[in-house]
Amino acid sequence: MTDLYSVSEQNDLENSESISLLEIVLRFARYWKWFVLGIVLALAGVFLYLRYTTPVYNVSSSIVLKEARDQRMEPSISGMDGIQLGGLGAVANLENEIYILQSRSIIRNVINRLNLHTSYVVSGRIKSNDLYKRSPVIVSMDQGNLDKLTQNISFNMTTNESDGTITISGLENEKEVDTVFTTLPAIIDTPQGHISFTKRPDTELGHYEMNVVIMHPNEVIGHYRKRLSVQQASKQASVLNLSINTPYPEKGKDFLNMLVEVYNNETIEDNKMEAFNTQAFINERIAIIDRELSDAERSVEDYKQQEGLSDLQIDLQRNMQMGSQYEQQLVQVETQLNIVNSLSEYVKNPNNANKTIPANVGIEDPNLAATTSEYNRLVLERERLSQSMTADNPAMIRLEEQIAGLRENINSSISSVQQGLNIQRRDARNQANIYGGRIGVMPTQEREFMELSREQQIKASLFLMLLQKREENALELAATANSAKVLDEALTEGQVSPRKMILLLAALMLGVLIPAGIIYLNELLQYKVRTRSDVDRLSKVPVLGEIPKHKEEKNVVVDEQGNDSIDEAFRMARTNLLLTLGTDNKVVTITSTVSGEGKTFVAINMALSTAFLNKKVLLIGLDLRIPRLREYLKLETKNGMTNYLSGFEKNIDNLIVQSGLHPNLFVIAAGPVPPNPAELLSRPSLDKAIGSLREEFDYIFIDSSPSALVTDTLVMNRVTDATLYVCRMDFSSKGNIRFANNLMQQNKLNNMLLVINDVADFHRGYGYGYGYGFGYGYGNKKKSKRRKKS
Repeated sequence: MTDLYSVSEQNDLENSESISLLEIVLRFARYWKWFVLGIVLALAGVFLYLRYTTPVYNVSSSIVLKEARDQRMEPSISGMDGIQLGGLGAVANLENEIYILQSRSIIRNVINRLNLHTSYVVSGRIKSNDLYKRSPVIVSMDQGNLDKLTQNISFNMTTNESDGTITISGLENEKEVDTVFTTLPAIIDTPQGHISFTKRPDTELGHYEMNVVIMHPNEVIGHYRKRLSVQQASKQASVLNLSINTPYPEKGKDFLNMLVEVYNNETIEDNKMEAFNTQAFINERIAIIDRELSDAERSVEDYKQQEGLSDLQIDLQRNMQMGSQYEQQLVQVETQLNIVNSLSEYVKNPNNANKTIPANVGIEDPNLAATTSEYNRLVLERERLSQSMTADNPAMIRLEEQIAGLRENINSSISSVQQGLNIQRRDARNQANIYGGRIGVMPTQEREFMELSREQQIKASLFLMLLQKREENALELAATANSAKVLDEALTEGQVSPRKMILLLAALMLGVLIPAGIIYLNELLQYKVRTRSDVDRLSKVPVLGEIPKHKEEKNVVVDEQGNDSIDEAFRMARTNLLLTLGTDNKVVTITSTVSGEGKTFVAINMALSTAFLNKKVLLIGLDLRIPRLREYLKLETKNGMTNYLSGFEKNIDNLIVQSGLHPNLFVIAAGPVPPNPAELLSRPSLDKAIGSLREEFDYIFIDSSPSALVTDTLVMNRVTDATLYVCRMDFSSKGNIRFANNLMQQNKLNNMLLVINDVADFHRGYGYGYGYGFGYGYGNKKKSKRRKKS
C-alpha cells in the first residue's frame, strides 16, 4: 500500500507541475495588453534617450617604449668605440612607465598645454556641444590664478561678426555684469584673477552664443585620469595601448598626442640631468689636470735649460725600450688610479648623495661601470616617480632601498678597483726599477730628465683622456632621443555609448520583464492558498480529500442518509483514510498549522462518518490549549483527558461519554485547561491510555493542537498511526503548506495526509473539468426537485 501510494503521489506531482506550467502561461497571456504597452513605453524611452544623450567615443593610440639606457658607453682611452645611443628593446619596468603616463603631473601638463580646463559650450535644440578649437576667442588665465580657484568661473560670451563685438555677461558678486569688447586681446579683472581674451588664428569671428566655463585643473585632471586607459599590448612586448573615452573625439586625439609628447620631454630632461652632472665632473677634472700638466711641462723645460740636455743617447735605446713599456703601463695604471680616487671622493661627498654618479669617465672595470649605470637609472626613476608618488609609497621605499644597496656596492667596487690598481702599479714600478738599474750608467741628468718626462706623460695622457670623454658626453647629450615612439596616431575607434542595439534589446526585455514582474509580484502578494492547483504546486503531502464550503455554520454536517456534496466528500476522505490505515492501524490525529483552519470540524465529521460504518469510534479532545470539542458537541461533562494525565482520574473509561450524534461514536473531552499541556502529553500515562483504548475501539480520532503554535502534536506523535493535516482555502497561507512539507520531510508526524477544507469550487473537482456533477447525490436532488414540481 505504501509503495503504491508513493507511485501515485509521484504521478500527481508530475501532473501538477505540467498543469502549473500551463496555468502560468495562460495567466501571463491574459495580460498581453500590458506587455504591448510595456514594450511601446520602453522603446519610446530608448528613442528619447538616444535623441537627447551626448554620444561618447573611444579614441586610441599605441606607442612602443625604447630600451632604458642600461648599457652606457664602454670606457676607452683612445677612440670612441664605446658610444651607444640606445635603441628599441624591452623596458626594465614597464609598470612604472604606465604609472608615470597616468600620473597627475604629466596629465596636468597636458591639460595646461591644451587649455582643457576651459570649455566653450554651445546649447543646441537637442544637445549641447563644446566648440573647443572652433571657438573664435581663446579664454585663458594665468597658471597661478588657475591653481588658486576656489570655484568654477562661468559666464556667457556672444560673438557678433557683423559689428566685430564680443559681449561678456554673467554674475560677479551677485550683480549682473555686461562687458563689450570691440578689439582683441582684452582682459577682465575678477576676484579670481585676470581673464584674458585673444582671437584664435585663422578663425572667423562668426556669430556664437556660448557658455564659457573655467575649472580648476585638479578637477579636470580627475576627469581625464578616470577615462584614460594605459595597458600593455602583450607580456613580451614593450608596446602600450592608450585609449580614452570622450564625447569630443578631437579633444581625445589632442590629449593622447600631447600625452606622448609631454612624456618624451620629461624623459629627455631626466636623461640630460645625468649627462650634465657628468659634464660638470669632467670639466672640473680637466681644469685641475691642465694646471698640473702645465707645471710638469714647465719643470721639463727648466731642467733642459739648466742641464743643457737636448736628446737621449742612442746606445741606451734597447734597454730604454723595455723600460719604456713598463713605464707606459705604469702611466696607464696611475691614470686609472687617479680617476678612481677622484670618483671615490665624489661618491663619498655628502653633497652628491642624491645625484647621479659620472658613468663615462674612463674606468675600465666592467663591474663598476655596470653598477654605476644601474644606480644612475634607479636615481632617475626615483626622480620621475616622486612626481606621482609620496615618499611612504611601498614602491618608493623599495626603490630607496635598492639605491642604497647599489651605492654600497659602488663603494665596495671602488675599493676593490683601488686595491687592484695599487697592485698593478707596484708590479709595474718593480719592473721599471729593474730596467732602470740596467741603465744606471746613464748620466744623472738623463735619469732625472726621465723622471720629469714620465710625470709629464702621465698628466698629458690623463688630460687627453678627459678631453675625449668630454666630447663623448657632449655627443650623448646632443643625441638624446625620445623614450616613446608612436606606432599608431590617435584615432577615433567608434562610439562606445550609448549602444543602440543593446539599448533596444534591453528595452524589449524590460518591456516584457516589467509587466511580467508586476504580474508575478501580484501573485506573490497572494500569500493565501486560493485553489487546488496552489495546493498541488506547493504541497508534498499526499492529499486525502477535499471538504467543500458549506453555507450553514454548523459543526456537524454529515448525515448517514445524506447525499449532499459534503457528505460525499467525507465519505471519500473516509474511504481513502481506511485504505491507508489498513487493518492494524487505528489511531488518527487531526491537526493543522494554526487555529481556525477547521481541524476540530474535520475531526468531528470524520469520526461520525466512520461510525456510520457500524464501527466503534472514539473521538478524543487533546487540544489542551484551546479545547473546542466540548463546545461544538455541547457535552455536559467537564472532565476530560487532563484529569487522567494529571492523575486525578485513574480509570480512563470513566471519562468516555456518548457523543449524542450516533450510538457508535463516543467522546473523551479535553477537560480543564492545564498550565503544562506539553508536559502532560509527555507522560507515560498517555501511552497507557491509548494502548487500553485500542483494545476497546475500532478507530480513535484525536483532535490535537495546531502544529506551528505549540509542540503538543509533535509530542503525542508517538501514539499516532496517521496524521490528517488540515488546510483551509482562502485562509491558510502558502507558508502553512511549506511548514507541513517540512514536518513530513523531517518525519516529525507519522503518515501525514492533507485534507483541504472549505473548497469553494468543489463541484469543479480538482480543477481538471470534472467533479461531482454526475454523482449520486446530484441525481437524487434532481429527482426530489421534479417530485416537488409535479
